[in-house]
Amino acid sequence: MPALVLLRHGQSQWNLENRFTGWVDVDLTAEGEAQATKGGELIKAAGLKFDRAYTSVLTRAMRTNELALAGAGQSDTPVVKDWRLNERHYGGLTGLNKAETAEKHGEEQVTIWRRSYDIPPPGLAPGGEYDFAADPRYAGHAVPVTESLKTTLERVLPYWEAEIAPKLKAGETLLIAAHGNSLRAIVKHLFNVPDDKIVGVEIPTGNPLLIELDGDLKPTSARYLDESRAQPLPSVA
Repeated sequence: MPALVLLRHGQSQWNLENRFTGWVDVDLTAEGEAQATKGGELIKAAGLKFDRAYTSVLTRAMRTNELALAGAGQSDTPVVKDWRLNERHYGGLTGLNKAETAEKHGEEQVTIWRRSYDIPPPGLAPGGEYDFAADPRYAGHAVPVTESLKTTLERVLPYWEAEIAPKLKAGETLLIAAHGNSLRAIVKHLFNVPDDKIVGVEIPTGNPLLIELDGDLKPTSARYLDESRAQPLPSVA
């Protein structure tokens, strides 16, 4: 039966600096590299063998994917990169320090922007440092100026259905090394998590989440490979 491993990238430089990152292309810290390698070692210990891996076009996810596959002894795994697996776009919050933003706008407002399902942050002004419209990685695509988790799911889901789901239905074992919110979008879809419950689902960094699926891609089991850093998961029907 098909199996899927979701792996959130390790600590990035802007994670360390407590900044809203979104689509900004920052690299992993040394700690993030260690987390990714450890994730791969856990995958190896679990006896998993991937048919292919998917990642976003952002360095922190691609680097996590590379290090995890190396740690698992599977560096020869075919890798597919796609922008639709990018982190949620944080709009006008991009680059800001999270604590300073909370002081300016209030904890409640920032919590709404960060955690609500369908309320995005203010849009990013065009022409600024973090305007990605001219980035060649997104040529031919409408680049958002902000996203909620809902709109993140709306871009992830068509890619899931067109590219990833058919491979799983063919019985493949896949790795997706991506970001907290693009992975939460996949979890919401797979486990049919209600809108008001997904806000409580958090994906820890560098801890592989193994999801076993039936032929209809309904989860039959789900567990983190590092139980000491596990987060609560939606129930498996």
